[in-house]
Amino acid sequence: MSNASSSEAAKAVVRRNTEEVQGKGRLDVFDELFADNFIEHTPQPNTTPDKAGVRTLYRYIRAAFPDFHAEIHWQLADGDRVTTYKTYYGTHEGPFLGIAPTHRKIHFETVDVMRVHNGRITDHWGVGNLLSLMEQIGGWTQPTEGADDSTVSSLHVR
Repeated sequence: MSNASSSEAAKAVVRRNTEEVQGKGRLDVFDELFADNFIEHTPQPNTTPDKAGVRTLYRYIRAAFPDFHAEIHWQLADGDRVTTYKTYYGTHEGPFLGIAPTHRKIHFETVDVMRVHNGRITDHWGVGNLLSLMEQIGGWTQPTEGADDSTVSSLHVR
């Protein structure tokens, strides 16, 4: 397989995870796409840096945002690594990081990199704009203008 076709195949695996697993909650597809020795390089709170931890995270997010889904803006592949820029959307219907359901529509941007080997996701690194998400559900309020550093901490994550 050429480098270009292997990169396209890797992008297809990552896109399938975004659309089917994250977007539709299909954990049967999750088991098919993620390698057993998967490593999460940027684990989220209360998760482990492995396949079980990501499964826990995906379930937690779908419980908090049952209509969770993403719009992929672009993907770039370099060999077995796929970088994706996307916006996630959902409705806050369950507890999330200590914030009770607000029933508000949310959206936040994410950039992530996934390594795909033999058709399975083996590694993930990611950065999401969770401050924007927390602001949208009332978990963070902007400080008033001129506030000193001691009053800036208005993040209500429990």
